[in-house]
Amino acid sequence: MDADPIALAESFLQEAVYRSRGDQAGATLLSAGSASCGLGEKPSVVLDLSPRAEELYAKLFGDRAVELDSLKDVMAAWVKRQDALDRKRNHFLKDFRNAHGFDRNGYSEEQLELFESGLDAINGEITEARHAAAEALLRAGSGSAR
Repeated sequence: MDADPIALAESFLQEAVYRSRGDQAGATLLSAGSASCGLGEKPSVVLDLSPRAEELYAKLFGDRAVELDSLKDVMAAWVKRQDALDRKRNHFLKDFRNAHGFDRNGYSEEQLELFESGLDAINGEITEARHAAAEALLRAGSGSAR
């Protein structure tokens, strides 16, 4: 494997999120209800592979026999976790903007620091969780059988 396996696994998992979000967006548009954070009522989990995910899969696992159900379990768990973290970020943004206004140019230094530190904390949590999910994917892919 030429590239960093963790980075490849993270990219592979993000492809699952992108694929699922496409489905989720369509469901949100077609639903009669509306969600307050723009992500719909619940996460959509789509586990078929996009062409990019297929490329990443080949780089990650090559011709090795991999237990696909184990990979799909990790993928589904990550899609749901990413959805929850994105909702957390969206709610933070909404709450902060409702309290302080939408124009960051009007924020005091203290407000700007609170805004940026809040986003940094959530983004750090997302990065750590994605890394852990990538490690889980690689562990799941180290088994055998298809």
